[in-house]
Amino acid sequence: MMSGRIKPVTAIATIFFLASAVAPLFVASWATLFALILAKGIVVLGIILLLQAGQVSFGHAMFFATGAYTAAFWGKYVGGGDIVLFIALGGITSAVFGLIVGLFVVRYREIFFGMLNLAFSMVLWSLLEKMFHYTNGADGIRVPRPALLGLSFTPETFQYVILYVSLLIAVVAFYGVQRYLDSPLGHMLRAIKSNETRLEYLGTSARRVLLIGYVISAFLGGIGGTLVAIIQQIATPEFGFWTKSGEFVFIAILGGSAHAFGAFAGAAMFECVRFYAAAHLADTWQLILGVVLIVIILYAPNGLIGLRQRYGQAKQGGH
Repeated sequence: MMSGRIKPVTAIATIFFLASAVAPLFVASWATLFALILAKGIVVLGIILLLQAGQVSFGHAMFFATGAYTAAFWGKYVGGGDIVLFIALGGITSAVFGLIVGLFVVRYREIFFGMLNLAFSMVLWSLLEKMFHYTNGADGIRVPRPALLGLSFTPETFQYVILYVSLLIAVVAFYGVQRYLDSPLGHMLRAIKSNETRLEYLGTSARRVLLIGYVISAFLGGIGGTLVAIIQQIATPEFGFWTKSGEFVFIAILGGSAHAFGAFAGAAMFECVRFYAAAHLADTWQLILGVVLIVIILYAPNGLIGLRQRYGQAKQGGH
């Protein structure tokens, strides 16, 4: 039964990734849009991992900002750089930071887990704002356009380069996270939400299971942050602000946490509404997103993925 529910979503995911590769070839302005969707989807994959354990991080933007500023600092203080190097450094730095923070936060659950993450995130945001001599404060640091394996590109070509790099990473991250969720470690992560005491009785440390998921989540956040910094060619303290963390949680709820593709479904909805609403309705895109979220909560509490699964079950029941 489980595999029967997952297969249609996997098929939709495949269509989405193919569309991400092909559609921007016909509409050039979509290249950056799809790249942002893919990059933010990678970050939200980490949020979905934590949601499996019933934990919500209100400070996940700190890893997003860590990845972005890793690339920015390299470009500012070392000079040059390569996309592969930036992504590797951003992911590793965020994973190490996630391990340090995780050793503290995995001791707590529910609101305490969420608020402690928020506290760490706001400390980082404050440092990025106040250490003006190193970070340029609210102005942020410009991220120079990097090469790819030693090759340089024009701005017109680079938008497609970063799109396909983002797409490759997104596909690998998507299938990797879904395999992780279907693995014994993923089931143990879910057990933290359903019955943590029973998991401990079986001889498995719930803290260690959550810490592994947390570090993976931080790693994904760092990679996504690095990609967004490269796409937008800037890293600012806003990347680590609490509203950015709220944005990622919003996207996770919008897409649904039942399947890894929920991260990309939610990111696509979020970015498309913001892109077109901001272009045609000025400052009302937040209102539109709010209405969309209310509709999702009322009619599809499990997100867009849950809506698709419910539609499939209703269709089967009709037959």
